[in-house]
Amino acid sequence: MYDCKYPHLFEPIVIGKRVFKNRIFASPTGNSLEYDIPETDSINYCERKAKGGAASVCVGDGCVDSEISFHGLHHICPEDRRNGMTHLSRLARAISCHGAVASLELLHGGGSASGSFEMGHTIYGPTAWEYTARGRTLWCEEMPEEIIERTIQKFYTASYIAKQWGFGMITIHGGHGWLINQFMSPYRNTRKDKWGGSFENNMRLPLAIVDAVRKAVGPGFPIEIRISSEENFEGGYDLDYGIRIAEALDGRVDIIHCSTGSHEDDSTFTITHPSMFLEDGCNVKYAAAIKPHIKKSKVATVGALTDPVMMEEIIASGKADIVEMARGLICDPDLPIKARTGREDEIRHCMRCFQCFGSLIHRGHIICAQNPEIGHEREFVYTLPDAHKKKVLIVGGGIAGMQAAITCADRGHEVIVCEKESQLGGILRCESKVPFKKHLDEYLDFQAKLIGQKNIEVRLNTAVTPELAKEIAPDVIISAVGAEPSMPPIPGIQGENVLDVVSAYKAPEKCKENVVILGGGYSGLELSIYLSKYFGRKCTVIEMLPELNDGGNFVQALALKVETKNSNVDIHTGTKCLEITNDGVWCEKDGEKIFFPADTVVVALGMRSRNEESIPLALCAQEFYQIGDINSPRNIFTTTDEACQTARDIGRI
Repeated sequence: MYDCKYPHLFEPIVIGKRVFKNRIFASPTGNSLEYDIPETDSINYCERKAKGGAASVCVGDGCVDSEISFHGLHHICPEDRRNGMTHLSRLARAISCHGAVASLELLHGGGSASGSFEMGHTIYGPTAWEYTARGRTLWCEEMPEEIIERTIQKFYTASYIAKQWGFGMITIHGGHGWLINQFMSPYRNTRKDKWGGSFENNMRLPLAIVDAVRKAVGPGFPIEIRISSEENFEGGYDLDYGIRIAEALDGRVDIIHCSTGSHEDDSTFTITHPSMFLEDGCNVKYAAAIKPHIKKSKVATVGALTDPVMMEEIIASGKADIVEMARGLICDPDLPIKARTGREDEIRHCMRCFQCFGSLIHRGHIICAQNPEIGHEREFVYTLPDAHKKKVLIVGGGIAGMQAAITCADRGHEVIVCEKESQLGGILRCESKVPFKKHLDEYLDFQAKLIGQKNIEVRLNTAVTPELAKEIAPDVIISAVGAEPSMPPIPGIQGENVLDVVSAYKAPEKCKENVVILGGGYSGLELSIYLSKYFGRKCTVIEMLPELNDGGNFVQALALKVETKNSNVDIHTGTKCLEITNDGVWCEKDGEKIFFPADTVVVALGMRSRNEESIPLALCAQEFYQIGDINSPRNIFTTTDEACQTARDIGRI
């Protein structure tokens, strides 16, 4: 007989007149892969979560007003019936046909509607203001009465349309610095008319929108509202005020979704979307504080959740009625069904690297560093033709080599992995002691375990030479030998007080009291946080470029900016290292020489490919591929993606 390990997490819940099959909801993550309307790729992306067992899948960024509500340039707009009807109805069907409830998030950017501003429209907030954030300046006008009434009607129309097109729930975005939150917030809403100036007046527009949505969808149709339980920035409202907001909404909506913070404030952005520097489930405390005050509505929590044990405890202890996940279900859409069927050890746990969010912002689509299927769901929907079976030798057991081995084995090839170190995982194993990188190490362990479960021969402590390759006689060689720290010819770089970044991670105790780190990339900045926060070192980061490079991942760069500030790391950009001495580093900035005292100097100036180990193998098999850092230094996503796709191509002809 089946004995459910997580009975509270998988207990169905009735909301309105609808039954949700469990307590795991996929929270909105933005419109992926297409502009304006969700076509095939976005539909596959959302459908994948429904297939994986989530009780509800919310489609994000449904901007209600085609002129003045867009916080980005390319979001869904339900009132665009000509372009949206077919695609949104197909999207709703793709979710609901798998037994999940399709929800559409409705929002209005208000005074932060930067997309509408860039399109040349006047934008409106509760009051007029101007601000500059992340290199852009925009200003909004105070929303007049007729625009307020228009906005209420827009929410009504969007809700009505969503229901007609097959969505089974509406999610109103009332948090994170968008229009509804702006009206709720005493920080933003200082109006003197009936739409502001007191708590009751500040809540007038939010409640009017809720009532309009209810009128549009009718009784029994689930309505969820996401709120910022507190704003988490200086001058913003606190949790006590957030509780008052929730109490005012109680019974008028079916679900109060307790988030926190604001998209529009850098200091709280990576609390709203918890960075790797915060603990798992860090934002559950908000729902737990609000729930005792709620009598009629259900309460949902969100933020850094992937562990079924933790989620079961949240529901069982009464902290919340529902757990919502964004990145957790991006990384592993099958998390619900794996947890329900006792396969927790097969769950890919999000390591909160923000590769998904960074790609959405910079490239307009969502991907995952760990899971090569995400963002390419269409390629994985149908089974590939059977591969012509080949003997594949994979040289290197790091991220690239492990993913290539797994995919090759899944395709039916005979696979041999040779790794010259004593364990699989590659160079990133150097960070295994770093507390905020624990999920990275779990990912490496996860991949290594998958290899152990498949028909893959692993040879550790084995460097591949042409002689060994001849002995193995593979049909295919995949070289994934990786890279090593670059040590450029800086005078003094061979000194006893100098460490490369990998050595510093492996033996942080060798870094003495005062540490200068050369290089302001991710590895150098993360090392500075590690040494400062956990070893009490005074860290100075020297970067030659005029600004720190975000590496194509704006959100992780923002998290690093916040955390280096919290860790009192001293950062100097536009500063070139001239010489390393026994007691510090001589640098040049703006034509002047500056000396930075240091007990230890760490070189974090990028990586150098180990191609000298790869080239001799190029003619040792009929087919030869190079993947990962050997081509050029890569991040985890590009490495995993390249390894997966290369392996899928093998045996095609």
